Amino acid sequence: MRLSPFALIDALLAPAPDPTRVAWLGRQEYAHRGVHDEQVVENSPSAFAEAISRGMGIECDVQKSRDGRAMVFHDWSLERLTPLSGRVAKRDAAELEQVPLRGTGDCIPTLERMLAQVAGRVPLLIEVKSKKDRSPIPLCLAVHRALEGYAGDVAVMSFDPRVPRWFRTNSPGPVRGLVVTEESSRGLRGWLKRQCTLWHGKPEFLAYDVRDLPSRFASAQQARGLPLLTWTVRSPALRERAALHADAPIAEGAGLA
Repeated sequence: MRLSPFALIDALLAPAPDPTRVAWLGRQEYAHRGVHDEQVVENSPSAFAEAISRGMGIECDVQKSRDGRAMVFHDWSLERLTPLSGRVAKRDAAELEQVPLRGTGDCIPTLERMLAQVAGRVPLLIEVKSKKDRSPIPLCLAVHRALEGYAGDVAVMSFDPRVPRWFRTNSPGPVRGLVVTEESSRGLRGWLKRQCTLWHGKPEFLAYDVRDLPSRFASAQQARGLPLLTWTVRSPALRERAALHADAPIAEGAGLA
C-alpha cells in the first residue's frame, strides 16, 4: 500500500508508539476529573474515590503552585471551586492543600497525594495545563518529580506540544499524549496547524474533542497506531459517537456508563 507524503512525514517526525506500551489506554473508560456531580466537586479526593470504586480510569488536571509543586486543580484561579479567589500560582502548595473545595470536606490535593490515593489501582491521565506565553517546563518538572517511583499505568497529556516533547526527552516513562480540538481552527489552515503540532510534540496518543469526530486527521493518526481517546463525553449520543470513532471515552455526567 502506497502512503501519502504526509503519512510518510508523520512516520518520520512523529513515529507511532510501541503497541505494547500504549495498549492499556484503549481498554478503559476514564472519568473526566473523577466522578463528580452537584455534591462531589471535580478533581477532588471524593471524585477520585468514586471512580476507583467503579473501576474507572481517571483523568485529572494539574497546575503549578508558587513553590513549584503540581496541584490537582483545573482552573487558573480559585474562585469557581473554592471560597477564595486569586491565581493558584500565587500560593504555595502547603497553603493550597488547606483550601477547601466548595461545598465539601475535601481540599485541593497535591499530585503526590492523589497518586498515593490511586496507588495504581486504575489507569491515570494527567493533563498538564499551560499557556502559550509561559514555559511549561517548571510544571513538567513538578509532575516528573511526583511520578518518580509510581508503578501504575499513567499518561501525561496537554494541548501544548511542548509538554509531550519535554517528557519524551527528559522523562520517557509516562506515556505522552496531545490534547486536540478543531474548534476555531478548521479548514486547510487548521489541518496544517494540527500537523505541525503533531510533529513538534511527537505524542504517543491523541485525546480528541468528541465534537470534532469523525475527523480525517484523528482517523489518520489512529490508523497508524496512535490510540485515540475522546473528551468530554457528556451524553448518551456523544457516548455512541465515541464508541464509533475512538478507542476510549473520557466521560462525565450522563456520558458515563
